[in-house]
Amino acid sequence: MDFKRAATLPWLAAAQRRLREAASAGRLPHSLLLLSVPGLGVEALAAWIVAFALCEQDSRRPCGDCPACLLLTADSHPDAHVVRLEDDVQQIKVDQVRELITALSLKSYRGGFKVGVIEGAETLNLNGANAFLKTLEEPTADTVLILTARPTHRLPATVASRCLKIVLRPPAPELAVAWLAAQAAAPTEDAAEVPADWRSALALAGGAPLRAAELAHAGLAALDREMLASLRALVAGTVDLSLIADGWARSDPVLRVLWLENWLTARIRSALGVAPRDETAKPVRLPRALLKPKIRASFELLDAARHYRRLAATGMNQQLALEALLQGGLLALAQ
Repeated sequence: MDFKRAATLPWLAAAQRRLREAASAGRLPHSLLLLSVPGLGVEALAAWIVAFALCEQDSRRPCGDCPACLLLTADSHPDAHVVRLEDDVQQIKVDQVRELITALSLKSYRGGFKVGVIEGAETLNLNGANAFLKTLEEPTADTVLILTARPTHRLPATVASRCLKIVLRPPAPELAVAWLAAQAAAPTEDAAEVPADWRSALALAGGAPLRAAELAHAGLAALDREMLASLRALVAGTVDLSLIADGWARSDPVLRVLWLENWLTARIRSALGVAPRDETAKPVRLPRALLKPKIRASFELLDAARHYRRLAATGMNQQLALEALLQGGLLALAQ
């Protein structure tokens, strides 16, 4: 369990400070719900909270050197229990939850706290959420429960309402760009281009620095070229819509739809005469008189893309959903 990573992510400091203050006042919450979009390091924060609760050094928790911290580093602490999605499934199984409940009902092996973590709690099915509810309502002594989830409405209110919520938000763009530049493995040949590249990555990552780093490493320029080429081919009718949807569905469809959102946003801002932002999209160059009557279609496609992303984790048929999205947006794409 890599709890030391949290110290390298400065935007987590406020949440860490809040928990330190609560613990100092004797009010360490027994159940926490960490809400975060991907790419902000919520897993690192959850690991840090586990280490903070289990560390056996009172003066500087988590110390990293005590037996408890060493056991956590080796992923072998008997009082730390983590539940996450298994490979190739879309929901956390009720049996996984029941195993966690059983483990937390036992006495602590090391005489301190017991900590249970559910990663991606929004993927709990109804049976799993109901099974966990009693543990949330009546936790055993010296137990800390940590749930991580995306900020959606899929987590049952009966679960969410029984947790102290900590919402992670992206850092200010200037701070994120500075952090990304500092984390770069090697300096670029043209340092002046680095901020623009990082800002483009941040725009596509929704402001999340870790996700932006992944996207930059994967190559934003290649993604831009591929997406623009596919849209041009779609509008020209030289490729079947279902083939494009199939390709998107097989290769990070949410990222591609987010790219489409940024591209549409840039077109809309250009059409309205608003100053452009650092985004991956290219502004459209059409006579102003032709833009305003057509802008409604762009807004409708933008709304549809955002609706797709809200439902992307529900187990829907990705290809059919993407086909519907592109079919309904042909008018906007052709403008």
